[in-house]
Amino acid sequence: MRRAFILFAIPALLCAQDAPKADVKTGLAIEKYELTGESTDFKIAPDTKIQAWIRVSGITDGGVTVVFLKDGQEKSKVDLKVPHSPYRTHAYRTFRKGDDGAWTVKVVGADGMALGSADFKVTIEAGDAK
Repeated sequence: MRRAFILFAIPALLCAQDAPKADVKTGLAIEKYELTGESTDFKIAPDTKIQAWIRVSGITDGGVTVVFLKDGQEKSKVDLKVPHSPYRTHAYRTFRKGDDGAWTVKVVGADGMALGSADFKVTIEAGDAK
């Protein structure tokens, strides 16, 4: 009986380890596949891009959707291909006057399940009036 239990338990454990997930960070740029200017509290000029750096695992030959939400409401989204696991990718949004507030970037799998997210705050700084 123990052998039968072990044989059935191992595949279940392997499946649990391969569950799709995404690590998500926010910053100001991507250089050599890595995030720079990482933060969760941005004080930026209008028309600045904030990058979502994403490392996806547990998905092969599929895709994810990256959704930017302000105060829980969807403001933009982009579909990205994930050809192998693990895979690093990124998406960005340009922030303009009026985009101040609490934001979330969420990565969603093809089945609609949330794979990971990151919360951040945006403050748009006024430019010099000339």
